[in-house]
Amino acid sequence: MIGQAAAAGPPILELRQVSKSFGRLQVLTNLSFSLSEGAALGILGPNGAGKTTMLNLIAGESSVASGQILFRGMDITAAPAPERCRRGIGRTYQVPRPFVGMTVFENVLVGATYGRGPERSDQDASDLCHEVLQQAGLLERADVLAGNLGLLDRKRLDLARALATRPSLLLLDEIAGGLTDPEVHALLEVIAEIRSRHITIIWIEHIVHALISAVDRILAINFGVKLAEGLPQEVLASREFQEIYLGVGERSLSAVKIA
Repeated sequence: MIGQAAAAGPPILELRQVSKSFGRLQVLTNLSFSLSEGAALGILGPNGAGKTTMLNLIAGESSVASGQILFRGMDITAAPAPERCRRGIGRTYQVPRPFVGMTVFENVLVGATYGRGPERSDQDASDLCHEVLQQAGLLERADVLAGNLGLLDRKRLDLARALATRPSLLLLDEIAGGLTDPEVHALLEVIAEIRSRHITIIWIEHIVHALISAVDRILAINFGVKLAEGLPQEVLASREFQEIYLGVGERSLSAVKIA
């Protein structure tokens, strides 16, 4: 197992009764949870459950209808996305969004320049870029245009750019989606190394076997409402999760292959 026990301490992130709607469509309803620093939380739920919307709210790319979001004890509910990035919240996207006309290195340099911490010298920013490109397995492709990358390398670049902002909280949105089994395994090794640096992680993923090998806890949601929260095997074995996410009724999890 790659998942690690989180150190005790005050939560790095808290969602308190957070709700979000788009017109008449209620996407999240009174969602609450907290996350300790250094922990890894996996998010599960069917399509349309509100998972990506939740990340958008945490990252500041969408505004809450009601409730509070606290980061390191400070209310960031109304803080804009650039401020949250500078405070230490980084993210990747379900569909990577590189600057296609820039090189891999230049993409990562954007993160290094505008992320958390004091203003960096050109040399410090360059050193940080080389470090995260090495970590993401992209150092040899630093001079390649981002628009020429395949899916795996685009996802690696998305991760490297997020890491270059020096996040203390990293939001991963289906980063393993579309990858082969060997590529998923390689990605898990990268995530394990990230966790060794005590970066807190929230990871949305449909490849359940990958997710449960990398996180401490699972939060399952459906139609924006919390179904279950706890240790991975406890959540996956719960009746609520199996009936709504897997549609298996009373059958045990062991009878269902999760890909």
